[in-house]
Amino acid sequence: MEDAERESIRAASKEVSREFKTLINAEDLDSLKQAQNRILGRLQDSNAVLSHFNEYSENCFAEVSGDFSKNTRLLRSLKSDLDYIFLKLRSMKAKILATYPDAFPNESAKELLDRRPDLEMPQ
Repeated sequence: MEDAERESIRAASKEVSREFKTLINAEDLDSLKQAQNRILGRLQDSNAVLSHFNEYSENCFAEVSGDFSKNTRLLRSLKSDLDYIFLKLRSMKAKILATYPDAFPNESAKELLDRRPDLEMPQ
């Protein structure tokens, strides 16, 4: 490019920027900067609070995670024990029914006697 062409481009750029400056109010620009700084401060405060909460939550979880895992193991053990007990009860009931067919009421009477909810079925 020639020097004259560069100078004309530079002059045109200065004129365009001068025209843009007349379109923008300096007070509006300052108020926008202040609003952005306020928002930035609030976001930094929120970020600090969330970081503190995350640390607190992590510490609380570390304290109770052992209890959760211990209780989970206990519940699983209880469930397997109960499954074994119910299996034995079913087999004993089947043996009793084979030996004494009239030992338990029929299905219609059974429904009237047993009103407990079925814990195996999700509600």
